[in-house]
Amino acid sequence: MRVLYLSQYFPPEVGATQTRAYEMARGLVRAGHHVTMIAEVPNHPSGIIPPEYRGKLYERTDLDGIDVIRVWVNASPVKTFRSRMAFYLSYMVSAVLAGLLLARGRYDVIYATSPPLFVGGAGLTLSLLRRIPLAFEVRDLWPESAVALGELRNRRAIALAGRLERACYRRARHIIVVTQGILDRLLARGIPSDKLHLVPNGTNTESFARRPNEATSLRAELGLTDRFVAIYAGIHGIAQGLETLVEAARRLRDEPDVHFLFVGEGPVKSQIMALAQTHRLENVTFHPEVPRERMPVFLSAADVALVPLRDLPLFRGARPSKMFDAWACQCPTIVSVAGEARRVVEEAEAGLAVKPEDADDVARAIMTLRDKPDLRRQLGLNGRRYVEMHHSLQAMAVQLNRILTADRRRSSKASAAG
Repeated sequence: MRVLYLSQYFPPEVGATQTRAYEMARGLVRAGHHVTMIAEVPNHPSGIIPPEYRGKLYERTDLDGIDVIRVWVNASPVKTFRSRMAFYLSYMVSAVLAGLLLARGRYDVIYATSPPLFVGGAGLTLSLLRRIPLAFEVRDLWPESAVALGELRNRRAIALAGRLERACYRRARHIIVVTQGILDRLLARGIPSDKLHLVPNGTNTESFARRPNEATSLRAELGLTDRFVAIYAGIHGIAQGLETLVEAARRLRDEPDVHFLFVGEGPVKSQIMALAQTHRLENVTFHPEVPRERMPVFLSAADVALVPLRDLPLFRGARPSKMFDAWACQCPTIVSVAGEARRVVEEAEAGLAVKPEDADDVARAIMTLRDKPDLRRQLGLNGRRYVEMHHSLQAMAVQLNRILTADRRRSSKASAAG
């Protein structure tokens, strides 16, 4: 089978979207399929294109058997409504052109992952022009989430985005969702159940595992050898509500052994750093983004991983992949997310669930785990066991392969019967 895979974000960029796209594509390659990936030139989330990619309309490379076409986008470090729309729309146009001019030969399916929704728009356009079935992956309900976060306010833009979203659902032969909450919302909108498939987020349990020796060295390098380290590792964005973590650090400033470690980049990082500086917090360290392959060392070096989201109804159906990365490294989590994520934490018995955007609750949970090392150790072991059983991305890729090849199997059986 030949798969034309569209994901705006892709390694060497770091993030949950990039990791999932790579693992799913790599899994399809391992299953014997040819995969062409159309992604942007690296720039996310900083908005700065590295020098080696500047001035190019596209670049084509091989990454672990994946045929990767990186296309030009109008990236900008300034995040406004106009710059975001230029960014998303430029990818859509570039991806369509690449799909028409560079991805030669017959493909059996187009797999487009959203958000950004305009990736779905590119997949929809290519599906219509090239008459190839479309599979549409929905990792977040967009534009609904953008409206809830205040990123999208223009009524006309919201209406147009809604029309594009519905067109993608209509055209898609398969709609792959990452949480039960998203699946339920789409069912409530009238999307046929036979189109919908749940392939949850997860982690690579081979590359993400506890690394005690490297972790010890990292703690010494960061000057955190004797500290209880609470790590936030991921994008510093609007959705996470990181102000709550800074406020929790302020509440614990008189606990000299407790330290907060923020790892990553994002559109609100400068504001979060300024907030910590305003409070003169010496128990907070901001570390630059690290390559994906280094993240298991950072998670192994931490005593607990913090997984926050803002207190919005939209996020009650979320399952942040940060949970699974931490658990694979036997690092327990404090999850301040209501709804589905909380249920997963309680089912896995791999961390503590607290109220979203409640600094006091976060601080109390940190102190509980600091004071109970045996509990902390058991939660970490539970988390590793849980992701091995339920959230291995290798297993998720096998599940995706079954979904995408089901039509071909049915066609082969029908031809044989005829």
